[in-house]
Amino acid sequence: MASTFTVERSRVIAASPETIAPLIADLRAWQRWSPWEGIDPDLQREYSGAESGAGAEYHWKGNKKAGEGHMTVTAAEPRRVEIRIDFLTPFKSTNHSVFTLTPEGDGTKVVWSMTGPRPLLMRLFSILINPEKFVGPDFEKGLASLDELVA
Repeated sequence: MASTFTVERSRVIAASPETIAPLIADLRAWQRWSPWEGIDPDLQREYSGAESGAGAEYHWKGNKKAGEGHMTVTAAEPRRVEIRIDFLTPFKSTNHSVFTLTPEGDGTKVVWSMTGPRPLLMRLFSILINPEKFVGPDFEKGLASLDELVA
């Protein structure tokens, strides 16, 4: 039986979807707000494909904590950005991340979710490898950084 996990966090950001979406759809802009920036000061980055939006690609390779992987923007609309994330190390996994941007009052509610497979080994070690505890705080940090960036 296939099992999956989903981690989701949200934050209302005092900016329009039109201001926020380009910072998500342009993978080069992630250096300005990503919660994983700074993990490895010598991180190797390579960008290819489209400059921004669907088809934009980013490959990273770093120390043990940063690992290695590849992201591809698979869809980019003014209020929704979808990204395929292929982790190569320290563990292999393919996950799907979605950002939805919904106007709310004078701002935008940004929901960041990630869904991926939860293999048997991950289920057995769910206390140690709990995606909610492992990724959730990073999503909160990233959304806070995005909020500060557009303020």
